[in-house]
Amino acid sequence: MRDKLEIANLDELYEAILCLETLEECRLFFKDLCTVPELKSFSQRFQVARMLTDKHVYSDIVKETGASTATISRVNRSLSYDGSGGYNIVFDRLEKKKETEE
Repeated sequence: MRDKLEIANLDELYEAILCLETLEECRLFFKDLCTVPELKSFSQRFQVARMLTDKHVYSDIVKETGASTATISRVNRSLSYDGSGGYNIVFDRLEKKKETEE
C-alpha cells in the first residue's frame, strides 16, 4: 500500500510540473520545491548527460561540470543501459525546439 501512495504522490508532483507554462513559473516552482544544493545537483547531472550524449570524455566533463567520475558513471549507465529514456526524450525535444526557433 505504501508503494502505491508514494507513486501517487510522485505522479501528483509530475502533474504539477506539467501544468507550469513558462520558464519563470518553472524557476519559481523549483526554487520553492528544492534546496539550492538539490537544484545544483539536478543541473549538474543534466549537463553531464548532455555532454555524454555529445560524446565528451570523462576528463572534459569533470573539468566543465565539476561532477565526480561516480556521478558521470551513474548518468552514463542511465543513458546507455538501464535508464528509461527520459534524457533522450528531453534532448530530442530541445533540439526540435531549437530548430523551429532558428
